[in-house]
Amino acid sequence: MPPVRLLLFDLDGTLADTGRDLAASANHAVAQVAGLPPRPVEEVTGFIGDGARMLVVRCLGPAHEHRIGEALPLFLEHYDRHLLDTTALYPGVMPMLEALAATPKAVLTNKPEGMSRRILDALGIAPHFRAVIGGDSLPEKKPDPSGALLLCRDLGVPPAEALLIGDSATDVRTGKAAGIRTVGVMGGFGTFESMREAGVDHVISDIEGLVPLVDSLG
Repeated sequence: MPPVRLLLFDLDGTLADTGRDLAASANHAVAQVAGLPPRPVEEVTGFIGDGARMLVVRCLGPAHEHRIGEALPLFLEHYDRHLLDTTALYPGVMPMLEALAATPKAVLTNKPEGMSRRILDALGIAPHFRAVIGGDSLPEKKPDPSGALLLCRDLGVPPAEALLIGDSATDVRTGKAAGIRTVGVMGGFGTFESMREAGVDHVISDIEGLVPLVDSLG
C-alpha cells in the first residue's frame, strides 16, 4: 500500500463545528423570504456538505425552493457577519495537526474559499495548511474530483499517496472519483451509514484517531 504523503481535509463537520452558525443564517434567510419557522440545528446540519446553495434549497423545502435566488444572498450576507459567533474546533484537532506536522495538508471544502480562510485563520490553524480550495474556487465543487486532483498536482503528490478526510458521503464520493483513499470521521454532520454506502475506506471515531491511522499506513 502506498505511503501517505498528503492529507486533504474537509472543513465543516470535520475540523470545525460550524453547525449552529450555519443553521442560524439559513433559518434567517428562509424566514425572511418564505416566513418559515426555524429548523432545529440537528436538522440543518444534516443538509450540510454540498455547498451553500444546496443547504438553503434544502431548508426552503420543495414548496419554496424556487425562491433560492432571493434566499441565497440573504444567507451569505448573514453568514458572512456571523460565521464565527459559535464556530469552534472539534476536540483533538490541534493535537492531531501538531502530531502530523511533518505531513503536508490542505483543505478541500464546499464552503466559499474566503469564508473558509477566515475560519481557519480565526481558529488558529491556517498555518497548518499549504492550500485551501473552496466551493467557489473552481467551476465544480465536491463530489467532483477536480479540486482534490488539483491539490495533488500542486503539492506534487500522486492521488494514491493522499488521504481525504471528511464526515460525509460527499467527501467519500470525491475521494473515490479522484483515486484517493478516504477516511470518515464520526461525530460530524454526516452519518456512518451514508459514508459506508459510499464506500469509505477507513472510519475513525474522532479526529485524533487519524494519527495512529496515518502511522499504520506508513
